[in-house]
Amino acid sequence: MAAGLGQRLAPLTDRWPKPVLPIDGRPVVVTLVHELAAAGIERLVVVTGHLAEQVEALLEPLPYELRFVRQPEALGSADAVARAEATPPFLVAAADTRFGAGDVGRFVTAARGTEGAIAVRLQPGRPDYTRTHVEDGRIVQVVAPAAPGDWSGAPLWWLGPKAASFLEPLPGRPPYELGDVLQLAIDAGVVVSAIQVGRTRDLTTPTDLVRENFPYLR
Repeated sequence: MAAGLGQRLAPLTDRWPKPVLPIDGRPVVVTLVHELAAAGIERLVVVTGHLAEQVEALLEPLPYELRFVRQPEALGSADAVARAEATPPFLVAAADTRFGAGDVGRFVTAARGTEGAIAVRLQPGRPDYTRTHVEDGRIVQVVAPAAPGDWSGAPLWWLGPKAASFLEPLPGRPPYELGDVLQLAIDAGVVVSAIQVGRTRDLTTPTDLVRENFPYLR
């Protein structure tokens, strides 16, 4: 998913889409595509929207099977996933996060064969992260501000056929969010596994962009 407006990174994102901005001097979306390919993901659908041409021009030369789909309006993550028209099971990733070495591959290996899965991380002290309720290795509540522990969701999702079926029709009103889709699946009895990954590096604010590229400023 590389279609978002990146409003919290404005005014930088008025000129550049969030996925082309760097961590460690390399565009985040390029790093992610390499990691997905290394994890065994053979076909990739990149959903673009805001300043789409920049994302597409950056990725087109890469030696992978890539297809681009446009999201004309910022109608949420579930709308972006639905537009990809992927056949389950499939992996969903957001193009604004850098994962630890090997974490994407380990998530894919653990998620294969599950009805659905969400990556989770232990990163206490980050109130801007969305807390998730995890019990016995399963997601109980995708968005749970008062949940015990310090689990928060990371932007890696696995949707098997049962979980993916809740994309049709998209629930509620826009913006349609993938978390709401998976919560509907959980409430209907679909087992959505919680798979732990390590620390992630996210571009949320202009300060994050500076700190992730100039470590001595952390």
